[in-house]
Amino acid sequence: MNKVNIIGAGLAGCEAAWLLAKHGIEVTLFEQKPIKFSPAHSHGGFAELVCSNSLKAERVNSAAGLLKAEMSLLCSLTVETALGCRVPAGGALAVDKGVFSEIITQKIRSNPLITVVDGEQTCIPQGITIIATGPLTEGGLAGEISAITGDYLSFYDAAAPIVQKSSVDFSSAFYGSRYDRGTNEEGDYINCPMNKAEYERFYSALVSAECAIVRSFDKGAVYEGCMPIEVLAGRGADTMRYGPLKPVGLTDPRTEKRPYANLQLRRENLGDTMYNLVGFQTNLKFPEQQRVFSLIPALKNAEFVRYGVMHRNSFINSPRCLNTDSSLTARPEVFMAGQLTGVEGYMESAAGGIYAALNVVRRLAGDPSFALPPYTMMGALMGYITDRSVTKFQPMGANFGLLPTLDEHIRDKQERYAALAERSLSYIKLNINR
Repeated sequence: MNKVNIIGAGLAGCEAAWLLAKHGIEVTLFEQKPIKFSPAHSHGGFAELVCSNSLKAERVNSAAGLLKAEMSLLCSLTVETALGCRVPAGGALAVDKGVFSEIITQKIRSNPLITVVDGEQTCIPQGITIIATGPLTEGGLAGEISAITGDYLSFYDAAAPIVQKSSVDFSSAFYGSRYDRGTNEEGDYINCPMNKAEYERFYSALVSAECAIVRSFDKGAVYEGCMPIEVLAGRGADTMRYGPLKPVGLTDPRTEKRPYANLQLRRENLGDTMYNLVGFQTNLKFPEQQRVFSLIPALKNAEFVRYGVMHRNSFINSPRCLNTDSSLTARPEVFMAGQLTGVEGYMESAAGGIYAALNVVRRLAGDPSFALPPYTMMGALMGYITDRSVTKFQPMGANFGLLPTLDEHIRDKQERYAALAERSLSYIKLNINR
């Protein structure tokens, strides 16, 4: 029987292990937790979500929603699990992180074709191997990867704070989703509005707040897709009002007007006791987070369950060292998957695990490599990270800019996105054998 090694039981590694097992292939899955934890992880289970509990938009006429729909057609373990433990979050797919991890861990560990080896793997084992160790890969394994790929690139990733719902001052807050798109009648988010004076006070405190000292191994460049709120604020007084504090689509019931600025809190768990400060990734010192964020009226008595943290994410220069099937050009028996390849986002990472595993299945069967056309979101994303013409490679998440245009020009953006989604999903339904 064919056997495959997988290093890393994050979303990409679990997707790969699950898919290979479904094809009757034996898997040895190496995972360092709970023996050893990275600086960003604290939970012993597989597929741990650390940056946010939001898996982004669910509607298929969004880039993130289309990617999830494609993955679902390819029997994605993470999409199926997420839908089974979701919490309300407007048009986004969000989950109870603990339940999500527990379900995936149980499914992987109980699968008779998957053998889990607990402990750190410091080198690449012999035979076909998928490396899905994530953006904090270190030690001997990182050294071996670097020796093969020639160089590592890196960027900063930051996580937002979480507060107790019971500590939110609802005399200064209200439920609601932008443009009333929520799944609940009252809206899926807790909104924390600010008037002009309140916002200016908060802004002044934020731009002068003290940041935590960045550890030596964390030094690098900030990635735009996970920008710390204090860095964003430093770009101008109104920058946040066009980003995470944008008030569009909302009406403050106290004034019956749109707020000057608005912070949204998103449910963190099924028990509805913890809420995430949406878009407030930060590297401020913990006491500074308490002081500054409590200047938002609804959070004046906020009790923080978790403060924001910041860490380095590393990725390989994929266009220079990956084949289109996700294998290394210098070591074709070694496949790469997940954030280590330069995809940005949880579902993008999971999609990379599916993509690599499908190519391993083809390799073992002696068939041509698996590929999706560039007008599918997964195909476009995987095509981008292996595009030899890309000279300044940076992480990329799902977005419609990756897809080729339609033959017919559609002026309305939402109609155009819907047509792009239909083109992709129709191809997968007709051509991919599940």
